[in-house]
Amino acid sequence: MLPHPVSTERLSIPVEQSGDEVELPLEAGERWWGGAVADGMRMPYGGGPFIRDLGEGTDQEEGVGSNQSSPLLLSTKGRVVWSERPFSFSFEDGLLRVSGRDIVVCRGGETLREAYRSASRQFFPPSGRTPARELFTGPQYNTWIEMPYTPTQESVLRFAADILAAGMPPGVVMIDDSWSTDYGTWRFDRSRFPDPAAMVRQLHDQGFSVMLWIVPFISPDSATFRELEGRGLLIRDRNGDTAVRRWWNGLSALPDLTNPAAVDWITGRLDALRGETGVDGFKFDGGDAENYRADDLTAEPAEPAGHCEAWARLGLRYPFNEYRACWRMGGQPLAQRLQDKPPLWGEAGIASLVPEMLAQSMIGHAFTCPDMIGGDEIKAMSAQGTVDQEFFVRYAQIAALSPMMQFSVAPSRVLDGTHLAAVRAALDVRDSLLPLILDLVDRAATTGEPVLRPMAYHSPGLEHVTDQFFLGPDLFVAPVTEKGAAERTVAVPEGHWRGDDGTVVAGPSVVRVRSDLARIPRFERLVAPLPFP
Repeated sequence: MLPHPVSTERLSIPVEQSGDEVELPLEAGERWWGGAVADGMRMPYGGGPFIRDLGEGTDQEEGVGSNQSSPLLLSTKGRVVWSERPFSFSFEDGLLRVSGRDIVVCRGGETLREAYRSASRQFFPPSGRTPARELFTGPQYNTWIEMPYTPTQESVLRFAADILAAGMPPGVVMIDDSWSTDYGTWRFDRSRFPDPAAMVRQLHDQGFSVMLWIVPFISPDSATFRELEGRGLLIRDRNGDTAVRRWWNGLSALPDLTNPAAVDWITGRLDALRGETGVDGFKFDGGDAENYRADDLTAEPAEPAGHCEAWARLGLRYPFNEYRACWRMGGQPLAQRLQDKPPLWGEAGIASLVPEMLAQSMIGHAFTCPDMIGGDEIKAMSAQGTVDQEFFVRYAQIAALSPMMQFSVAPSRVLDGTHLAAVRAALDVRDSLLPLILDLVDRAATTGEPVLRPMAYHSPGLEHVTDQFFLGPDLFVAPVTEKGAAERTVAVPEGHWRGDDGTVVAGPSVVRVRSDLARIPRFERLVAPLPFP
């Protein structure tokens, strides 16, 4: 499971440095992307001091261990830093210092886009496949907030019926935690789901696909635990005892995914579940590097990040998949969601969505999704009482123009007519742009280029703009993330652009635009400039 070191002899892009320690003087104006998605608000790096150790991505206070990360850094001046293993890096005094194993520094071109394309071809080439089409064409509806730890066949069917009754389109229903009899015993709890196959058939007939939440944990003292322990398929600690680790739902053992027999055991159970009930796929939660130790005893040597990657590789078998934690795996057909967000305005909540999705994109994850619309942190959602309806709408607008969007709070339950109409308007905008989004999804599978791109990706000089994004090269979006905002500032790239309200603006420039509740400011490139009035 330990990756092979990079051979500089087989690299097709020019190598500037290699080794276990590298030091790069920053070029004038140079900024960098990559590393941990949870650092998205700090990207691009290079404008001030910053330090991160990707090999210790277990800092839950900062959330680094609970989302995607990769041993990759990309420069707006075309440079690439890569390793097959975790490394630490820092920016200070005009220098980028990187420490790890088998680090290579390459020259991929002169721009961020050229750096990304070169790195993608060399280190994380596109697979040629995408996740299931249904994850993009309709909204995803997760049961978590409406029925945390308490889903039943009756409540899931009512959840779907309420979605349709409210005039929302069908999509993918994700049945979250506690549908099964135990963790690792992936069978429906028949006291809650007396006929899961009939439930799935009914949801299919209504136009929904169905996914089930799973985690790489085995409840101790269960029959499954005893079976897997007896077969030697569980991770052991450094003393040789079966490792039992604390996670957010208690204490559990972990299957040894470096052992092909353990992988076969899990996929055998999941395949049987699909065959018996008709479910379409799985939400692969957990797998965070923090749950593993460098001195764990496993079938093959593996770092904590390697166990995270092994969990992600399971999803390649299932087109209907979703991940929140992932190591490397850029270019692969995996749906990657942001970590759980509180229902807050500002950098801790809604303002982090675009920067973190840009960070996802810049480490090779084209098939991105913000967190559940309105927020996903169950304690915060339960404590807040009434929903901030304006916040919910602005969150939905960002999600609507992301590759994927996911609801958990039922909009019709928490919104009045005005705000529900604004969410439906966001869905209408998504429908109008869905051909573009799907085309970009398909292109990502073959070219490796992300669907959602930083402004500097197509417009060098806009490195500082991270609250806007490109959807392909010819459309950029400037969503609203400030409470009560009647206007927002928009950085316009070079060229002529037609706004969603019909106005034409020329760039490079900075303009102020209206940001009415139902508006998602966006601008389409004009092939030929139009005369201004």
